[in-house]
Amino acid sequence: MGRPRAVARPATGLSPREELLAAAAELFTVNGYSATTTREVAERAGIRQATLYHYFRGKEELLAELLESTVRPSLEAARLLAASDAPAGARLWALAHRDATLLCTGEHNLGALYLLPEADRFLGFQELRTALKQAYAHLLAPITAALPQHERDLRADLVYSVVESVILIRRNTSARAVEGMGEAVADAALRVGGVGEADLAHLRELGRALLPGR
Repeated sequence: MGRPRAVARPATGLSPREELLAAAAELFTVNGYSATTTREVAERAGIRQATLYHYFRGKEELLAELLESTVRPSLEAARLLAASDAPAGARLWALAHRDATLLCTGEHNLGALYLLPEADRFLGFQELRTALKQAYAHLLAPITAALPQHERDLRADLVYSVVESVILIRRNTSARAVEGMGEAVADAALRVGGVGEADLAHLRELGRALLPGR
């Protein structure tokens, strides 16, 4: 049972929907979003084009799902970290580590899709990004509490930008190993946020304990 495939494909263990997203991720990041058609996505996934429309309304919905997939795990991590009684700086370090690692890993650099002019049209994606940015600002607030509000806002913007900078790093230096990137970005985020070197090592150790599997 199930909808027929256009061509035989090696078994991947992915559902047809996941196959389509994987194909779209490859084609959008390698060939470009505008240059990719739904027919090409379907063919790459080994699925008939008519079947694609059973799962997605079109190319824009594929892009929206890929964009949102780069934010949802980090936003869920932020919600879990909010429940921790660890110092805010340690939770901020852990969130930056998990977020940067998510953006650095994966077969394709989905974060590069943020740079598409079309990305601004997806309200669901933008709402998720805004919520994640607010989560960073909330964790940073105790560190910047003594600063004027405009400086607190600037620090929050800078911390968020430091994490997202891995998108350009990965895009411009594809051979760069991602091992250690999470820690480097998390350290940089705390420094930009105003954490001094004397406190950074301690917060890093506490932050490591908040990572999955620790």
